[in-house]
Amino acid sequence: MNASPPPSLTVDGLNCAAVSREQVLRTLQGGVTTLNLTAASPFVGLAATLVEIERNRARIEAMADIATVVTSVAEIDAAAAAGRLGFILGTQNSVMVAEDLGLLAVLHRLGVRILQPTYNDRTPFGCGAPFEGDDDGGLTEAGRDWIEEMTRQRLVIDLSHCGHRTTAGYLAAARGPMVASHSNAHAVCPSLRNKTDAHIRAIAETGGLIGAVMWSPAVRHATRPDLDAYLDHVDHMVRVGGIEHVGFASDITEGQAPGPEAWDKSYGPHGYSPTITGILGSWYVYETRLNIDFQSLTHTPRIWEGLRRRGYSEDAIDRLRGGNWRRVLTEVWGN
Repeated sequence: MNASPPPSLTVDGLNCAAVSREQVLRTLQGGVTTLNLTAASPFVGLAATLVEIERNRARIEAMADIATVVTSVAEIDAAAAAGRLGFILGTQNSVMVAEDLGLLAVLHRLGVRILQPTYNDRTPFGCGAPFEGDDDGGLTEAGRDWIEEMTRQRLVIDLSHCGHRTTAGYLAAARGPMVASHSNAHAVCPSLRNKTDAHIRAIAETGGLIGAVMWSPAVRHATRPDLDAYLDHVDHMVRVGGIEHVGFASDITEGQAPGPEAWDKSYGPHGYSPTITGILGSWYVYETRLNIDFQSLTHTPRIWEGLRRRGYSEDAIDRLRGGNWRRVLTEVWGN
């Protein structure tokens, strides 16, 4: 049986910040003990993926006094107890293994523990969030094979960037916990990146979780989001899925944010997913793109204080901070 988690365990379900000493120190200052790092770009093939994973491993190993790669729950607990940031290596796409699912075993050996089947695009495994209605072809046969191999390799299946029909297909075929590591409630903010109440209930039925995300386009559209707008998503998802099936995700590029022009062409209003980022109010520009109350991992304690003001117990907050992630990882990884 796994030992009890450290009382301060806090898991960031999706992190794209810089892998640097300065950023690790900011993250630890915010009380985050573990994070799911996007360890390779979702837009590259196998060779580039392997190179990026190795580079990130090397960066983390160079900071061994304050950071470490974690591949088991025991390692997560040990890192937290030692005051070191535990990096879970993840990817937001699986196109690099499309030609041979046996490559998932290779990624597992390299320390990767969380993968998504698609990132906002159409892949052999399904369709991304921008695809609506009949344009979203749903779960494919290749996707079913991917589920089988992911399950065999004890890798976490993350549906964050899947289209609504593809998300539903994966959840119907689940053989264990599935997560949406960084998505919000579609009922609160109708972004294509968010999950419907039916999705949230189905995620809970698998034993998984949905990580309430700070990324502004998934929080509020008409006006710049603040902490209360974010906490409205937490409240809704807890009501729909249960306190045991909600977590936290930052999804901010702290320490390596692109400049205004590059941002606008990628994640801004004129980026590659206009149906997701091009529909926000005029407030959504580079200078005001982040949540009013959360612009750094150092601000993470504001979330827990906000939940206390809304009447959440310390036990409930501990579940949302990291306990729910720990339970899911224990079930999927087996350690």
